[in-house]
Amino acid sequence: MSVIQQILKMKLTLKSIPPSGKTHSATVLFFHGSGDTGPNLIEWVRFLLGKDLQSPHIKFVYPTAPLQPYTPLDGEKSHVWFDRKSISIDALESRKSLASSYELVNDLIEAELNNGIPINRIVVGGFSMGGALALHTGYHVNTDVGGVFACSAFLNRDSIVYESLKNKPHGKLPELLMFHGDRDTLVRPEWGSTTFNKLQEMGVEGEFVSVKNTLHELKVKELVQIQEWLAKILPPIESDVSNKL
Repeated sequence: MSVIQQILKMKLTLKSIPPSGKTHSATVLFFHGSGDTGPNLIEWVRFLLGKDLQSPHIKFVYPTAPLQPYTPLDGEKSHVWFDRKSISIDALESRKSLASSYELVNDLIEAELNNGIPINRIVVGGFSMGGALALHTGYHVNTDVGGVFACSAFLNRDSIVYESLKNKPHGKLPELLMFHGDRDTLVRPEWGSTTFNKLQEMGVEGEFVSVKNTLHELKVKELVQIQEWLAKILPPIESDVSNKL
């Protein structure tokens, strides 16, 4: 299946929450974890918050990963952004598979650019594998995005992201907000903190939040802090304010 076919298929479940106001001046791409879908992630957020993650001027996009064979499930097909040999920080990245996911993300970003949203007004984020994809997007694929958030996520020790930051010239990097449950048994907390510390050493500024009594899951506290953080890094612009008058 070609990338274009994958995008067309993905658009069937490409869900978005429009701005609650009259203008659209920023976009958040929120990537789900392995085996999940964009619509399911929307429902998870609604269950936790009792409402949508929404803003007067920010659109939230929840894409669904293509259905493809997934090695940790013995090759069974699953909605995953990329394949990997195992869920371990020490595993080697499947870079060919990652390259396909980059094309999908680039198409999503291009669609927002074509809608008039500047690259620095696009934030990428995600949960688990979706968080890893967000890290790859913001620190390897396009370092001009407005920010990155990652919940219960990590990068492999040999990640191409670290190679990219080390070898490619870049300006100021996107701000990072990471969360990790202190009782996560699927993605160990130290994998998340190791990832954050290594990115910090390479020039990434941000915050790592250890979430107490939390397994491999999203919590209300994370979503509330993400919403507050987004309000800071994607504030209303002049046209947003004038349209309220």
